[in-house]
Amino acid sequence: MRAWLFLMALAAPVMADEITLAETCPPSFQLLADGTCELVTLYQFYDSPPQHGGLRARLDPPANRYTPQQIDLGRYLFFDPILSSGGDLSCASCHDPAQGLSDGRKRGLGVTELNRSTPSLWNVGFASSLMWDGRAETLEQQALLPLFNPAEMAANADGIETALNAAPGYVSLFQTAFGKSPSLETTAIALAAFQSSLISLNSRYDRYAHGDATALNPQEIRGMNAFRGFVARCSQCHIPPLFTDFELAVVGAPADERGFADPGAGALAADPARLGAFKTPTLRNITRTAPYFHAGQFDTLKGVVDFYNNTAGHAAPEGQDLRIHWHVHMTDGPKLSAGTVADIVAFLGALEDESLMPRRPDTLPSGLLPQD
Repeated sequence: MRAWLFLMALAAPVMADEITLAETCPPSFQLLADGTCELVTLYQFYDSPPQHGGLRARLDPPANRYTPQQIDLGRYLFFDPILSSGGDLSCASCHDPAQGLSDGRKRGLGVTELNRSTPSLWNVGFASSLMWDGRAETLEQQALLPLFNPAEMAANADGIETALNAAPGYVSLFQTAFGKSPSLETTAIALAAFQSSLISLNSRYDRYAHGDATALNPQEIRGMNAFRGFVARCSQCHIPPLFTDFELAVVGAPADERGFADPGAGALAADPARLGAFKTPTLRNITRTAPYFHAGQFDTLKGVVDFYNNTAGHAAPEGQDLRIHWHVHMTDGPKLSAGTVADIVAFLGALEDESLMPRRPDTLPSGLLPQD
């Protein structure tokens, strides 16, 4: 199938003079003197301690910066099936803009079905760990894992480099963005650059945090206060304004409907405290990314809140000796009323913001059709 992909790329190439890379930064980014783009938000002008979690919590821009051309090149690569072994899957096949940069499935589907769901990519430029089990520390590392996973895109380094260098459009664009021909290293950097531009920080919650008292309705305000309160303790892990701490946590998630009890980060280390540990997902645009948890165990946000409102470990897989995070309720029975649960769910709807969703390319330098 890779040979077919080469023929497609060579038969109908999009020439370099037909596609040019952006010379301006994405919205909400400013172009610095060194030619790189830096995110600008109101959160970086606040003064608060780290992990403050309050309304006006300081949030510095991501440390890694990229040029406009590198970001835009990454956008083309993100939608291009040239990176897959069969020429029929792209990053956007799973991280679909129409599905909150997820896919709406319980578990991701690449070459075959995976054991874990597809996480959203909103605000991943801030992440200190990536993948459900935290196995990647940088976006550049993360970008290569789905490409090489035989169950996802099933590619390899030689195949990717050969395919990109066989597409004249990409050769020229990589020269523009990096001053060199396509390589695995620069491909990972470009994909990381694009993902760092996926920013969601302009929801109704954000407008409320910045001083617009009318941005949330009374129920959402009640839900926000409960979310931050000591009884619910949601904000202890889902820390505003990113609504995650990027940490691994054992919450006692149930096995999936097949009965599979995923060991999570416990598969990567002998530390018993990591058994059943998964990265805290962001709640940004959470209304767009059902079903929930690492294998889609819950169909609704109410189901998720009800899970946490019950006794710690009540749904944990049998046979797993889990060290459940202390933020999860340890005493018996629900602590929140049905009304408070509904208030929290309503508040989560106020975190919707896809105003900076990037544009899907109409054509690709490979000559293949954009995938999503």
